[in-house]
Amino acid sequence: MEFIEFTKIARLSRECVITEKIDGTNGQILIQQDDDGGVGFYVGSRTRWITPENDNHGFARWAHDNSEELIAGLGIGRHFGEWWGSGIQRGYGLTKGEKRFSLFNTHRWSDDNVRPKCCHVVPILRNGIFSTDMVMDALYHLERDGSMAAPGFMKPEGVVIFHTARNYLFKKTIDGDGHKCLTKK
Repeated sequence: MEFIEFTKIARLSRECVITEKIDGTNGQILIQQDDDGGVGFYVGSRTRWITPENDNHGFARWAHDNSEELIAGLGIGRHFGEWWGSGIQRGYGLTKGEKRFSLFNTHRWSDDNVRPKCCHVVPILRNGIFSTDMVMDALYHLERDGSMAAPGFMKPEGVVIFHTARNYLFKKTIDGDGHKCLTKK
C-alpha cells in the first residue's frame, strides 16, 4: 500500500506581494528548446493553446508579431500574464484596438530594463508580511484612486495576493466578494 505524506502547512504570516488584478483574459507564452536545437514558441489562453487563426482577443497574433522580441527578452520558460485593453472585459479606457500584455511574475519583470519593451507587468500595490488589513488597504486605494495599470481608469477589479511561502495566489475583488468592502474614513 502506498504511503501518502501529509503536506507541510505553510505559515500565513509570511511575505506576500499584492498586485492589481487586471480584468482581461489570461495568456501564456511558452518558449522551449526543441529536439532539433531550435526554439519552440507557443501561445495559450487560460485553458488552451491558441494560434493567430484560432485566437483569443488577438493575443496569439500579437505574440507571433512580437515573437523575436519575446523569445530574446523572456527566454526559455513559461510566462503567464494578462492580455487586456480595448474590447476585452473592462477595457480600462484603452481605445482604437490598443491592448497590453502584463506579466504576472513581478519579482522577475518589474524592472523596465529587464523585460521586453512590448510587455508590461502587473502593478505591485503592497508587499510585506501578509495581513488582511494590508489587502483591504490596497483595495481601498484602488477604489479611491483608480487603476495603477491604466491611470485615470476608475473601475479597477481588485487585487491578487501572492503568498510566497505557499507559492499560491488568492484574489479579492472590490465588488465581487459579496459586499462593497471599502468604507474607510
